[in-house]
Amino acid sequence: MVALKYVVIGIVVVVAAAAALVLLPPTHRAQMQYVGSPNGFEAFVPSDQTVNYNGHTDPVGTLILPNGTTLTNAVWNGKYAGTIIQNHNQIVQLNNQFVGQTDPVNNQPYVPLQDFYVIKGQIPIQQVTINGQTYYVIEANKINPANIAGFYTYQGWVTNFIAAMNTPGTYAAGLPGNSPVFTWTNTTGTVAYQTMVYQHYIPAFDGGYVLVLPNGTIISYGSGTPSGSAIPFDFPQQGYNPSS
Repeated sequence: MVALKYVVIGIVVVVAAAAALVLLPPTHRAQMQYVGSPNGFEAFVPSDQTVNYNGHTDPVGTLILPNGTTLTNAVWNGKYAGTIIQNHNQIVQLNNQFVGQTDPVNNQPYVPLQDFYVIKGQIPIQQVTINGQTYYVIEANKINPANIAGFYTYQGWVTNFIAAMNTPGTYAAGLPGNSPVFTWTNTTGTVAYQTMVYQHYIPAFDGGYVLVLPNGTIISYGSGTPSGSAIPFDFPQQGYNPSS
């Protein structure tokens, strides 16, 4: 598979038959506003794109709010921007390496994983127009670092993951090495093991965790960097037994 690479969008002019790039400044900037819930969890989901904003290379993605609303063309500006770009590149590279191979425990094919970054509380954003394109710039420097944490799971589960985090009674748990979950022949079992495979390639990433919803549904995931102490799903303090 061909590795995805970040590309700079929105503020470049490609000169015909040349490699020159002209960076254009923002043409409009709105006042700061806050989105999300004061006590809820939101998530920034990076894509394979970046934008040059105010002289910095920032990741572009989607912002998921607690009620399920999404803001596309979200830009993460400020602290952890470089970390997010690096983490996402590594996830993409690992997906290219492993997706299509077989999980040796449950004999099912590996699936594409996605990194995402959870914020607790309301998020300061500015609506900015760059070269005619509207972006929602997350001002990360105005967010308490304790309220930001990185995670990764199956790419099709990210929205459900945020909904689960915002569901009262949901808790995080770790899977012991002999957990039968790893042998389940479904995506839950595959992702449980695959997150542990990926942790060997990305520093400070840890896999083999599950979110447990009040109805008994579980979502396999891993945690990474940053690792905000105010987000209780970052480092599970209890184990999970499917029979309990």
